[in-house]
This record gives sequence, C-alpha cells and structure tokens, in this order.
Amino acid sequence: NLKPGPGSKPPPQTMPSRPTPFAFSPAECIPFRDQRVLERLRRIRKEQLTRHPNPDFRIRIVPDAEIEFLWLTDMFHRIKTAADAAQPIVMIVPNPWPAYRRLAYLLNTFRVDCRRLHTFNMDEYANERGEIAPETWDLGFLHAFKKYFYAELDRKLRPPARQIQGPTNRNLRDNGKMISDLGGADICYSGPGWTGHLAFIEPDAPEFALSLDAWRQCGPRICTLSPFTIAQNSLHGSFGLSGDLAAVPPKAATIGPAQVIEARHRIDIHAITLAGSMTSWHRFTTRLVLHGPVTPRIPESILQTLRTDVWVSESIAQDIEPRPDRGY
Repeated sequence: NLKPGPGSKPPPQTMPSRPTPFAFSPAECIPFRDQRVLERLRRIRKEQLTRHPNPDFRIRIVPDAEIEFLWLTDMFHRIKTAADAAQPIVMIVPNPWPAYRRLAYLLNTFRVDCRRLHTFNMDEYANERGEIAPETWDLGFLHAFKKYFYAELDRKLRPPARQIQGPTNRNLRDNGKMISDLGGADICYSGPGWTGHLAFIEPDAPEFALSLDAWRQCGPRICTLSPFTIAQNSLHGSFGLSGDLAAVPPKAATIGPAQVIEARHRIDIHAITLAGSMTSWHRFTTRLVLHGPVTPRIPESILQTLRTDVWVSESIAQDIEPRPDRGY
C-alpha cells in the first residue's frame, strides 16, 4: 500500500545539486546567429568595452545624464563654427525628438546664422506599397524635425526650407546624390536599433541582401522593417509606449551605407533604456555592433572600419548578467 498513512508528511522537494547545461540554437528569425561570437560578446565587461583595434574607432563611456548634452553641444559647435567661417555644413541627423528644441534655443541665444546649414533626415516610415509618409503625418520624422527644430529657430536665422530634407516619394531616387553634390555629409549622427540596424538599414531586409562589397555601395531605398524593429518602435512614445505592433508602419525609406561611409565623420550614440529603467535591448546590441564581425548581418558594424566617435552611457555599459529575481 503506497498511500501515506494518517498524519504522514509528503516527502520534501529537493533542488538539483547544481545547474545542468541546456543546449539550443538561436531562433531562425534572429539575423545574427553565430553562437561562439554571441557568447564572446555576452562576456565583454564594462572595462573592456572601450578597447578596439581601430584607433580611429573611439569608444567612450559617459554618464547617462551627459549623453544628450554632448550630442546637442556637438551639433551646436559644428553649426556655429561653420557659420563663423561663412562655410556650409551638411548633417545627416537621426530620429527627431523634443530635445532639438534645446539646440534651436542655443542657436537663437547666440544668434547663429544657419542659412548655410543643410540637414538630411536619415530615414522615414513607409507603407506596405513603399509610399513614404508625407511631411504632414504627425508621427513622421521630417514632420517632427521641422516641428522641434526648424520651427523653433528664429526666422532671421533659419536656412531656406529646401535645405531641410528627409526622404520623400519625390526625392528618394536622388537623395544620395543630393548629399554628394554638397560634398558629402560633414557629420552623420546615428545609434543602433535592436537588430543592429544603421538608420533603417536592416540586416534581414531583402532589399539589402548583398555581399559586403556591394552592400557598402548601396544608396537610399525603401526597405522592409525587421519584426524586431517594429517591436522596438512599438515601445516608443510616438506609438503609445504600449507594444502596439500594428501601429508601426511595415517599411521605411533610408539612406544607404554609402552615405554613411562618404561622411567625413560619424558620431554613434548608445543610450536607450526603457523609460529610464535599467532594462534595455541596447546593452547587448552595443556589444554586437562595436565588437562583433563587420558584416551586413550587423549593419552598424561598418562603423568599426571608419573614423567614428562612440558614446556609450553608463547604463548601457553595465555588464550583462542573468537577473532571474527581477523578471520583466
């Protein structure tokens, strides 16, 4: 009779004496899947993050609160220096957000003549038919850039409106030439997406499925957004911070690797956390793009071969360690 007698206690539950390994391969949908490389990247400690064999690829860890200050100060310095020298300046600029108002405030305060400033938004959303979002769409990047930057500039200091460009249905084919005709960009500001994308140059987009040499020469085009990018952007304030996947357009117009490579200098910023918490997909992606192999499967990795200043926030530089006590 195996039934416990009256008053008997169930046998105590025991935990395994030590953890056991469990082998698996990354999901097929993940763009970069070399497990040996991935494991090496996970082990990169904060103090190792700034070391790189290319001396022109300069990685710096800065306090979280200083990232925005450094970025806006750099933009202000470049615009004012060019204005003082009566020289044009060409900038490839990233996803606009309200901080651009602070740049406009500085330029207004110091009466900086911006009439020789040329800006090119690096990307813009598009629909499933490849139609680029118009400037009038209130969630679009060009709309936001003009709202938060251009409209905030004193009218006497503004450049002509034709010098504030983003990808459109009319100019996409000539967008790269427009930058080249100005002598190329003086500076390209960027930051990696969850997939390691550069602008919206996705590692798993069929429009960029090329050899490294051919990929490096790619210009602007419409591309299919990665499901990971759609998930990432569904957490953005523009789409309600709520994971609404269907709110994010499925495609985008983007500059190509050629425009980034052609730029005279690049600044890459790694500082995204979820609403200021320690949770961030950037922490691993940073290690992937800064210390992984140079390949179209990791688009931002091309920066490793170029003169680039990289600013990594303290939060993103933290070591990657399991935290099962935290959950989400």
